[in-house]
Amino acid sequence: METKRQISRLSTLPLLALRGLVVFPDMVLHFDVGRKKSMLALNEAMSSDQTIFLITQRDLRDDDPDEESLYAVGVVAKIRQVLRLPGDNVRVLVEGLYRAKIKEITGSDTYYTAKVRECISRRVTEEIRVQALLRQCRNSFEEYAVFAPKISPDVLLGVSTMDDLDKLSDYIASNILLPTEEKQLLLETLDPEKRMEKLIIVLEREISILSVEQGIRERVQEQIDQNQKEYYLREQIKVIAQELGEADNPQDEAQSYIDKIKSLKLDAESEKKMFDECARLSKMPAGSHEATVIRGLIETCLSLPWNKFTKDNLIIDNAAKVLDRDHYGLEKVKERILESLAVQKMASKTKGQVICLAGPPGVGKTSIAKSIAQAMGRKYVRVSLGGMRDEADIRGHRRTYIGAMPGRIINAIRQAGSANPLFLLDEIDKMGNDFRGDPASAMLEVLDTEQNSLFRDHYLEIPFDLSQVMFVTTANNLNNIPKPLYDRMEIIEIPSYTSEEKFHIAKKFLLKKQVKLHGLDLRRLRISDDAIREIIDGYTRESGVRGLERCIIKICRKTARRLVDGNNKSVKILPENIEEYLGPRRYKDDVNSICDGVGVVNGLAWTSVGGEMMPIEVAILDGTGKIELTGSMGDVMKESARTAISYVRSRAAEFFIDKDFYKTKDIHIHVPEGAVPKDGPSAGVTIATAIISALTNIPVSGNVAMTGEITLRGRILPIGGLREKTMAAYRHLIKTVIIPGGNQADMVEIDKAVLDNINIITADHLDTVISHSLVSMPTARQEDKKDGRFIPTVSDDNIHKSVPQ
Repeated sequence: METKRQISRLSTLPLLALRGLVVFPDMVLHFDVGRKKSMLALNEAMSSDQTIFLITQRDLRDDDPDEESLYAVGVVAKIRQVLRLPGDNVRVLVEGLYRAKIKEITGSDTYYTAKVRECISRRVTEEIRVQALLRQCRNSFEEYAVFAPKISPDVLLGVSTMDDLDKLSDYIASNILLPTEEKQLLLETLDPEKRMEKLIIVLEREISILSVEQGIRERVQEQIDQNQKEYYLREQIKVIAQELGEADNPQDEAQSYIDKIKSLKLDAESEKKMFDECARLSKMPAGSHEATVIRGLIETCLSLPWNKFTKDNLIIDNAAKVLDRDHYGLEKVKERILESLAVQKMASKTKGQVICLAGPPGVGKTSIAKSIAQAMGRKYVRVSLGGMRDEADIRGHRRTYIGAMPGRIINAIRQAGSANPLFLLDEIDKMGNDFRGDPASAMLEVLDTEQNSLFRDHYLEIPFDLSQVMFVTTANNLNNIPKPLYDRMEIIEIPSYTSEEKFHIAKKFLLKKQVKLHGLDLRRLRISDDAIREIIDGYTRESGVRGLERCIIKICRKTARRLVDGNNKSVKILPENIEEYLGPRRYKDDVNSICDGVGVVNGLAWTSVGGEMMPIEVAILDGTGKIELTGSMGDVMKESARTAISYVRSRAAEFFIDKDFYKTKDIHIHVPEGAVPKDGPSAGVTIATAIISALTNIPVSGNVAMTGEITLRGRILPIGGLREKTMAAYRHLIKTVIIPGGNQADMVEIDKAVLDNINIITADHLDTVISHSLVSMPTARQEDKKDGRFIPTVSDDNIHKSVPQ
């Protein structure tokens, strides 16, 4: 049967924007009105037919919404009551009449007026489908009402008695808690069937959420009730035990310890030992001293990470990024760690490694260990061994002593909470020994990967597995480490930093770190690249970067003071003004060290803090053949000097030197900085060259430095510390370094920057050294007509030069 189409109404009404409210047709509700435009629209509606258009705004925070900020569909409502509240607010009671859609909004400075057209809902004709939707909706709402709070009986009655699909969907939507956006979506759905379907979906979703919330609330409440119950019972047990004089029950305490020990899954020997201690505890009075000792032992064992391991990060690229992010250079260390990770990735059952990072202070040995732990994904613990003299610090004290405790190794493992941490043993070369024992000997078992799986602390007396621990030790001087301990470690020597490396470290790491710590930023404090290089060359002379960091800290402090005083808004450090912040330049280039001189040769020395330049001076004086050795020389160095003199005597004729010089001349050999002790055989070549230069009156090139041990036959023997010595030559702007031929294989250890800037000459005999160091070779002698002596012929070019070459 054809039905007559309903004609929609077109009206022009005052518009009132709602915040967080959606009004449905046939819905009665009250709300407060406070905005000026809303008050004026309300007054306009009251002055006419009391009809107003209610529309929801999109953003709650918008106090003055425009047309774009309003939804398109709202409700035409009748104002039933207006109540004035204290202040300027008004409470309004309205009843929704019908849906309407905005066609046009005309605004003024006072209020909005909207031309709206009534939205006609489609009439439903399929009775069976209507009944199915009504039944499903009622069932869903009844289930929703079980979980939802504050659903009144009147609402339930209204839902059960209402048969109109259109009105029922609006009635339910207006009486449930939904977000504004979802209510608006239901309002804009004009087809009653589609609106009911959306409403059923929303109800089912809300039922699921509310049921989960209720379950959570019930569990929380049950837990609270259980805790209260346990608390009351424990208090009652405590009172009963006090009345019976049994405040502490050793048997119960021992049983609780036994239960915890079983959960550790120890080996049979350790578990039996712990059970025996628990049995002893159960038979002792609770307050006895022996019970306290046993209780401390058991609790210490329970706190250890038995069979607890962290999973290693075996992604090589990620580990490499972490290492490169935290440290500049140190390529050997990084490569070794990445190799270790690669091996673990290929073979998971590998034992822990023992690595020793050896190098001068300040090059990043300690800090790189922390980065290694982060890169591998392991826990990090550190123990400083400097000054340790008691073996019990490593192995722990026996429980027969009062105040006994585990050693530093077990304590650190307990602190890590993992049985495979990265364990840093700092300053292993600085352990001492006295009547209390030798801690270096106690370290032998700790660092032996074949034995440390059964490491026994004197306090615990049960084995603990250290085989999965990665031990990293640091040292400045490997000579101070006992040989057996040295053999258990893989040595990775970290060289001194070059000036270029220091520059990059300062710019990428130190400057950013200190600027942040001092509350500054790189806009207010700018240090030019030339200024950083000036700090490195003029204010620091070290192997590491600690002195460089102190200089940057000093600049940051003075910058902060200037900014706080208001004298500057920003500070820029340049080589021209750096003395204002760091004072006069501390290290100036030694012009004399790179000038040609007779009897003066640049030697190279190794120290525990890196390489150093060690000039050696020789003076030839009229006398009776005495030999003077000054400059705090050690016995080995003195023997090298005498060996050099004997070699020169044996070849005096070949160098055109008076064969009786050892009778008629006194030889004075001096090593400057006399307060600093010096020793070692590597200065033999330098002393021999200086003696030949002084006796022949031929200058030695100031741009040449040398090192090597000399024999009576003039052969040059290999020396140690080649990398550090060549680095010292690089720092002092030396152009040529002569090294023993036996050290040629060690040239791979020399830094690339040194190889690029210095000419390395290998020599197996002193003749090679002489040919490359003297500015000219000795020539035939001429007889001095005045006193009958023979002296070498010296060209004008051999005279001492006062300017650098």
